[in-house]
Amino acid sequence: MFKLPTARTARIWIALAAACALPLGAEEAQKGPLLKVAPQAPALAAVTPAPSPAAPAQPPSANAQGSLVIIGGGLRGDNADVWQRVVKLAGGRGARIAVFPSAAGNPERAAAGIISYLKKYGADAFAVPVAIRLAGSDYRKAADDAALAEKIRKADGVYFAGGDQGRITKALVREDGTHTLALEAVWDLYRRGGVIAGTSAGAAIMSSTMFYNPKAVLAMLRSGITDGHEIAPGLGFIGDDVFVDQHLLVRGRFARMIPAMLAKGYQLGLGIDEDSAMVVNAQREVEIIGYKGALLIDMSRATTDKDSPHFNVANVAISYLDRGDKFNIATRSFTPSSDKAGGRLDTARPFLRGPVYSNDILGNSAVIDLMERLIDSDQQEAIGIAAGNPRSAGPELGFEFRFSKTPDSVGYVSSVAEAYSVLNIRLDVRPIEIARPLYHYK
Repeated sequence: MFKLPTARTARIWIALAAACALPLGAEEAQKGPLLKVAPQAPALAAVTPAPSPAAPAQPPSANAQGSLVIIGGGLRGDNADVWQRVVKLAGGRGARIAVFPSAAGNPERAAAGIISYLKKYGADAFAVPVAIRLAGSDYRKAADDAALAEKIRKADGVYFAGGDQGRITKALVREDGTHTLALEAVWDLYRRGGVIAGTSAGAAIMSSTMFYNPKAVLAMLRSGITDGHEIAPGLGFIGDDVFVDQHLLVRGRFARMIPAMLAKGYQLGLGIDEDSAMVVNAQREVEIIGYKGALLIDMSRATTDKDSPHFNVANVAISYLDRGDKFNIATRSFTPSSDKAGGRLDTARPFLRGPVYSNDILGNSAVIDLMERLIDSDQQEAIGIAAGNPRSAGPELGFEFRFSKTPDSVGYVSSVAEAYSVLNIRLDVRPIEIARPLYHYK
């Protein structure tokens, strides 16, 4: 018996029926977004960059040949996509991978767990005893042990455990700011083609600036970012031009990336969600693998009202890269996953109608839920609110996040799942006063 399609199925059918790679209009061509849709065959549909006022993206080292696997934390043992990619990039079965439990509160247990999974997926992994909390060990002496450094250098890959990223930099960077022998060995491995993987704290160190001792997201928006407190130097494997964050979507951390990027002058930020990873190759092409996706934040045209005493920003470009999608940092080009290649949404035929909003934009995955609904709706903008204590006796400072479609906004939908890629949504953030309750319970 024939059954009527569900709303989800109907949405996919409608999107696919209307999908096409349309040429740019004159207005689009003049605006110059971070990502621009290039007219080409649907199977190769991609987004290519317009000229940007930003300086050209530079690799972390002129001769770096290695790869990065930046994991957003919460990596499950059965996530074969990520574990197998780490082992494959290290050379496949039998590859030697040095495991750094430096960030962990219990380094022995963390190292043992990671090693067991790497071995399960074919690697020959070993622990590196450089960790502040490793019992019976002098981490400074171990980090400058020449024999240990040579063992790391001869490995095929490195894996940084999660925990506290400040422990990684404290263990591997000397007090005068110079690299220990162990860290130099990691860089040598990376330059000659090895893989550097890291989860959670091990992902945070990938950029030259990392969150160090951050407050809650809303508290950071209210009170600001202090260099040396909320943020501090990372190890910079991805280069000096890209800011990296992790646990991104489940914890609403996209909102803390923006003030951090403003504080340090970053124009490009990548935040990866839990149980997911960004794989970055020597050509600086980023591929999203694992369970979920990543947010790409472009600040190249962002502005702020410096006269305002509260955090605010306008004209941020925000994009959601789903699993299987690719983005090239150097060329600023986007390629959708194979199941979305012919699924570009037709803005003239939206599926959803009515207001799009979120009462808690910092909630679990709220930002991408709102962006997906906006790109497939008849609305031109959506509003998300970040507020504090609902039991406050008086007014509280909150923030309005306004997401707007522009002529450069593009959406793709999968042909087989309820999965979207959303590009070039404009984001403006302004402070608002959350009024006190009309009455209190007695």
